[in-house]
Amino acid sequence: MSSSNAGPVDPETTPEPRSTDDAILDAAAELIVQLGVRRTQLSEIARRAGVSRPTVYRRWPDVRAVIGALLTREILATQATVRLTGEDRAAFVEGVVEVAVRLRDHPVLGALLRSADSDALFEYVVERLGTSQLGLLEALRAGIEQGQAHGSVRAGEPLELAAMVLLIAQSTVQSHRMVAHLLPEAAWRRELARALDGYLAP
Repeated sequence: MSSSNAGPVDPETTPEPRSTDDAILDAAAELIVQLGVRRTQLSEIARRAGVSRPTVYRRWPDVRAVIGALLTREILATQATVRLTGEDRAAFVEGVVEVAVRLRDHPVLGALLRSADSDALFEYVVERLGTSQLGLLEALRAGIEQGQAHGSVRAGEPLELAAMVLLIAQSTVQSHRMVAHLLPEAAWRRELARALDGYLAP
């Protein structure tokens, strides 16, 4: 119910409407979690997003492309939620572990890791460096350079160190279910941090 004497809308507190792209990607995320990749159809993505199939096709040619865009959005958004608490190696390692945990527990990535459709995740995360990996690499490189300036991260080409940190964290996230009975949550975090810290220590 509206009121004619309502005050002006505060632009800082009014949420921005979702873009068409976000509506499509949100619909894809819901379907992947509920049905899995192989049962997610472009026509159903369009229906759930409230748009026509040509609207989706104008942006992405097929479901795989939608998934690639979705993974890029979610991985980079997750990475952006973690802020380093300092400039030293300990703060950097803590940040990497926290990002790894959030990606591991992300509903969409988790659904892909848990399902028979994990090849879709591997295609976009393992077989090639996509936009999401490049964004993560840049953030890792910046953190490593900061740690090197602080003196707590060993010397080396920052991008090379960043690539290896990405591989260590990524493989740990992808394989966590295989060793969950051996590495409960606290141990998983601790040992990942120890592996990263040992690799980066001067």
